[in-house]
Formats: sequence, structure tokens, C-alpha cells
Amino acid sequence: MNVDEAARVPVVIVGAGPVGVTAALLLARRGIRSVVLERHRDVYPLPRAVACDDEIHRILQAAGVGEEFTAISRPAGGLRLLDARHRVMAEFRRSRRGRHGYPQSSMFDQPELERVLRDALAKRPECELRGGVEVTGVGPDTAGPVRVTYRDDTGEHELWAEAVLGCDGANSLTRDAIGGVWEDLHFEERWTVIDAETTGPVRCWEGVDQVCDPKQPATFMRVNDTRYRWEFRQREGQETVRELVAPWLPPSYDGDFDVVRETQYTFRARVADRWRSGRVFLLGDAAHLTPPFVGQGLCSGLRDAHNLTWKLARVLQQGGDERLLDTYESERRPHARHVVRLAVAMGWAMTGGQDGAAAIRRRALAAACRIPGLTERAGRDLSPPLTAGPLVRRGVRRGLVGTHCPQPWVSVGGRRTRLDEVLGDSFAVLTATGPGPSLTALAHGLGIPALPVTDLGDDGTLAAWLRSGRADAVLLRPDRIVMDVVPSGGRDFTSTAAWSPLLHTTRSPVPSERTAPKSLLRSTT
Repeated sequence: MNVDEAARVPVVIVGAGPVGVTAALLLARRGIRSVVLERHRDVYPLPRAVACDDEIHRILQAAGVGEEFTAISRPAGGLRLLDARHRVMAEFRRSRRGRHGYPQSSMFDQPELERVLRDALAKRPECELRGGVEVTGVGPDTAGPVRVTYRDDTGEHELWAEAVLGCDGANSLTRDAIGGVWEDLHFEERWTVIDAETTGPVRCWEGVDQVCDPKQPATFMRVNDTRYRWEFRQREGQETVRELVAPWLPPSYDGDFDVVRETQYTFRARVADRWRSGRVFLLGDAAHLTPPFVGQGLCSGLRDAHNLTWKLARVLQQGGDERLLDTYESERRPHARHVVRLAVAMGWAMTGGQDGAAAIRRRALAAACRIPGLTERAGRDLSPPLTAGPLVRRGVRRGLVGTHCPQPWVSVGGRRTRLDEVLGDSFAVLTATGPGPSLTALAHGLGIPALPVTDLGDDGTLAAWLRSGRADAVLLRPDRIVMDVVPSGGRDFTSTAAWSPLLHTTRSPVPSERTAPKSLLRSTT
């Protein structure tokens, strides 16, 4: 097939929301060029997502905007369950510092996040954003590049890409192009969402309130100093905005109260039945839709981007096997489905549903919340370990494999920084003690550092983490998930034969200064 070189691009990303732009930034950090196609010319100005967890903050760090996100977000205290009279039934507290090195829960304004991401995108020569365009076609599948057509003010255009990422939302053209259909997980409710600005004395705490009232379930949170969000399930004879929010304001309050947005959403629970066809992939709302009850909608989309981009870069740039791309859907789809089901379960438990058993469920929930230790366990990370597969050692039911490595502050060469800044953008080996000849040879072959945690100058977090998993060493993937372990007393990683063919591991130079500080490179030689 003869294709005009001017129309060739390694990756086309359809959609410039947070998921699409984050994917472009993650690819750019690995030297992969992309063109992002977006129908809006500027950031969508109204608030949508307002919460994320510490894993997502870490992904934004990987995309190069971690500190910028810190500046526009605030830590949130967790979740409270309230009864119909707004009495607290249970609290699920979230820490100011989670395992990923950031507050376990943060509140933010999505337009501010999108501006941060687009500002970063504009500084990357590997990225090009084309706004004000309408994508008209993707594919069909071919043995060569994927054809993407779009129109703008000047007419019809086409691009030919080695890969296409469909980050184009719930009504995804990309999903239709690959023949994907929704799997319905049986949750659908109409809710009113209200975003408002006020300097009035709103009754709130530093987290999220969920009113578990079957007659009028509601969710409430403070986003920033003056911005608040309310969500109410719709019912017949819906009240006015001021009537709905009255329980959170002083009686007869008549001060400033500016409604930024009042809209109706249908909360759905769905997962696409396929996330990939050839080199065309679905991410974010194109692949899954979740009710908002555990605040994981945007989080799941950014996890998609983090999971896929390093694999795609490996295939496009470093000789990775095409089968490596199969692990995107096999890892992310079960994970996303679990999170959606969790949101559905939490939604039915907290809102009580609309059937005759609602009051019984609410009383059962209140009783369960009094069980010692339950609220503490429920307040832990919502992101489960990845299921077993080629990049997650088969047969492991417990331990570190498939989980994230914690990210403490470390001290290297007299400089205090976060762990991921030391590890760089590729694989890494962490060892409890100095690496032996076998681990050194493997690290050298992958072109990655092998670092004793005792040399990292942290607070003991990493050594304790290895001990808890009975591991002498771990192999971390670029997304900081443990791919393989050397068990205590062992000498080698346990499943090299499963993952090494996917990576096309060959002997390569020791990492450059960009990958790891010079003071640590001695560990791999």
C-alpha cells in the first residue's frame, strides 16, 4: 500500500479529554509521536469528574504533570454514609498519604485538569493537537497502517497510523468501527447533578457525603474553597435547586449561590465486549461506563492509558512482540469490570434502590458498618491486583505479583525525590540486598537498573514491603506493577519464560542518566 509520508503518524488518538491527552503525554515520554483529534477547539468549560485516587495522581506524575495536579487539587477526607436525617452511619477515612505517595483521595475541577494536561501537551514536540475536527472513519482493519479520516473547516483529510487509540467517549465512533457492543451490567438511574459556587456557610466536611435515603438518595462534596457538587436521584415532582440543597445551608439562607451547572445524567454500568481490533484500541468511556458512587470513572480511563502506552511503545519502538498488546484487554477489562460492579453494589447499598426491600437493605448496611474493622478495610485501595497472565505470573493468588510497588520519598545523591523519578520510564529491578550475578545479567539484558532498596534512602517502606511479600527481589513493569518476584531464598525470577518472549529481551546498554542516576548505575554492572 502506497501512503503519502505526510499522512503517516505512529499513533492517532481520537479524543482530547483527560484520557486521550494523558495517553499522548505518556507516549511522548517514550519518544512516540501522536496526533490527537478533538471536535472541541478548547477545553470543555463545565465540570464533570471531580475526584481521583492516589494511583491516578501517580499516573499524572508519570505523564509529567504530578506537581501541577497537586497545585490544583486538594486532599479529601474519605466517605461518610448518612441516614435520611443526615446522621452519620459510618465513615471511611482516606489517608493524606497513600501507597502511591499522594493523598488517597483528591478533589479537583476537571476543566483545570484539562488545561494542565493541554499546557503540557503543547510543550511536547512529539504531540500535535488538532481541534475543531470531526473524525468520520477508523479502519477497516488492514495488515498495514490504520486509516483515519476526519473533516475540518478546510475539507476532508486522512491519516495513516501504526495504532489508533479511541478515547472518544460513551458514543464512541471507534467502538462502532471495531464492532464493539455494550455488555449491560444492569444499573440505570436518572440523576440531577448540580455544581454551584457560594461563599455561604455550607455544612460539610472534608470528604464526600452519601445520603442513604431510598426516597431521596444524594451525594454531596466540596470541590474547592467555593465550589460544591450535589447529585440527587430524580423522582416525580422534583424540587428546585434551592429546595434540594437546603439541608446543607442555614435556614432561609439568601446569600450568594451561583449555579455553575445543572444537568441530568443517566448513570449506567456497561463494559464493551471487545477493546481491541488489530491496532485499534478503546480507552476510557469508549470501553466502560460506571455509576459515580466510588469515584472511579475517570480513574479507570487513566489506568487504561497507563497500561496500554508502555506496551504500545515497546512494540512500536523496541521490538516487542505483537502478543504484548493482547495483554491490554486481558488485564484491563476484568479490572474495569470489577470496579464497575463495585460501583453498582455500592450504589444499590447506599441509595437503597427503589424496590420494597430498600429499607431492609439500609438497615443491614447500618448494622454492617458497626462491625469492628469493616470500615477500615472498606476504606483501602479500590484498585484490585491484576489477574494472572503473561505479565502477571500465573498461579499466584497472593503476594506482590500484580500489585503496585509503593512510592516513598527517596534520597539519591543528596537529592530527595519520589521513587518513580529515580526508576525512570522503563522496567526496574528492586532487591532486598545487592543483586547477584543472575539478576545483574537479567537487568543488563533488559537495559534497566537493578537497585538495592537499602541504597535508596527511603524510610524503610520498600524493605518492609519486600519482607511482607516474602520476596528478595521484584521486577517492576513501567506502570510500576510487579511482574515477577524472586522469592525469599531464591536466586532467579520465577516466570521468565512466560514474559521474556513478549519483550524481545536482548543484551542492551546499561541505562542512560535519563533512566537512572549515575550513583545507582553501578548496581547493574
